[in-house]
Amino acid sequence: MRQKYFILTSLFFCLNQLHSQTLLIPDRVFNGKEMHADWVVAVDSNKITYAGPLERLKKAGAYITIKLEGKTVMPGLIEGHSHLLLHPYNETDWNDQVLEESPVERAIRGVVHAKKTLLAGVTAMRDLGSEGAGYTDIYLKKSIDEGLVPGPRTLMAGPAIVATGAYGPKGFHDGVQVPLGAVPVTGKDRAMEEVRTQLGNGANLIKIYADYRWGKDEPSQPTFLQEEIDAMVATATTAGRYVVAHASTPEGMRRAIMGGVETIEHGDGGTAEIFELMKTKGIALCPTLAAGDAIEQYKGWQKGKEPDPERIAKKKKSFALALESGVEIVFGGDVGVFTHGENYRELELMVDYGMKPLQALQSATSVNARILHFQELGMIQEGYLADIIAVEGNPVQDISRMRRVKFVMKDGTIYKNE
Repeated sequence: MRQKYFILTSLFFCLNQLHSQTLLIPDRVFNGKEMHADWVVAVDSNKITYAGPLERLKKAGAYITIKLEGKTVMPGLIEGHSHLLLHPYNETDWNDQVLEESPVERAIRGVVHAKKTLLAGVTAMRDLGSEGAGYTDIYLKKSIDEGLVPGPRTLMAGPAIVATGAYGPKGFHDGVQVPLGAVPVTGKDRAMEEVRTQLGNGANLIKIYADYRWGKDEPSQPTFLQEEIDAMVATATTAGRYVVAHASTPEGMRRAIMGGVETIEHGDGGTAEIFELMKTKGIALCPTLAAGDAIEQYKGWQKGKEPDPERIAKKKKSFALALESGVEIVFGGDVGVFTHGENYRELELMVDYGMKPLQALQSATSVNARILHFQELGMIQEGYLADIIAVEGNPVQDISRMRRVKFVMKDGTIYKNE
């Protein structure tokens, strides 16, 4: 009886091992750097074991084959700037989301957004601020990591850190206490304490606001003093973490750069000199083109029928300067401002604003993996984790192909195969 049980158990184990070995046969493979025709990709459990011509794969017949005719296989996209706890501002504006939607409601929305994001081909992402929902993003990450809900791999920032008085919601008299979209601090000591508090509560990185609007409809101005930024970065890096900065003015960007942040988010007002400084310091730009594009349309801009609004014209100019400088570009659209699962909008705008499609795809895969500290991701390469997607056609020839993600594998598990 024991022998029979042993045989059945061994057979079951062997079948499981067999079924964990998958061979993907597409028309082409983008490996994170280059496009290769007539390649296949082999996966064993949650790791890529081979990428190359079929004839060089040993024991190819031992794999379960998935044919992806007419498709391009590539690494799962890595989103650099997302807010899973927000939804589009043309549905509910930011103030009302912060003031009227409870963290419980926003967590439920976050679960829906995480699944939509994964099925759109984003298998890893950096989420940059819970926007008034405390550490709800950290708990959402925990739920995804434990397999309770489907979603991408995540790096969560927790609540962002702002200078006292520089963030919203605003417009209430001084006797009214309202929840804020981030944590306000003043002075080095308080700033350092908040960084340590957030790291202790599970934040993977720290997001600060180096500039912002002090009053309604006013232009952004620098917020933190240089010594405050320096202190926050030193506190985070000592703990093995890093800091990113919302910054859109030249001076706000300069202070964040000199303070040692790893990425600048937005960078709308970046100049040639500022981008050159970023390149020298090894700091990347996450331009979030899709957020501004969406907001202007919410305001009534009829894209394609009307001239570019001032905000869009300035963004195109600063992005062109960034490309010319050679600063590294992080793919990240500030999704949440617009619909989760439509992350492709950022890729299309990167190309529309002057980036080559191959560079945009590199940004969304191998470049983001390196800059955002996602180990063993962003490449179709032996030994890397099996986060793999497939799209119809060739996205290097037509970047809009990224809208049609037909296959999604994360950590060796298939979530979509159309």
